[in-house]
Amino acid sequence: MKQDLILQFGRHIRSLRKKHKLTQEELAGRSHISLKYIQKLEGKTPQNPSLVIAQKLAEGLEIPLWKLMKFEE
Repeated sequence: MKQDLILQFGRHIRSLRKKHKLTQEELAGRSHISLKYIQKLEGKTPQNPSLVIAQKLAEGLEIPLWKLMKFEE
């Protein structure tokens, strides 16, 4: 169940990234997160992202953290 939630979060990140018309490289740069981490997060075997990573992603997407965390389980 935990892994399913992490996979859904990764899909949500991908969806938001595409909605904002950003490449993985652009999101990585704007979020100050490595490209490899973004690729892994959006991939099939993501690691559990920390709250700090979630905040960096929200800042990179220029959205509030709560919007990043609001996705269907």
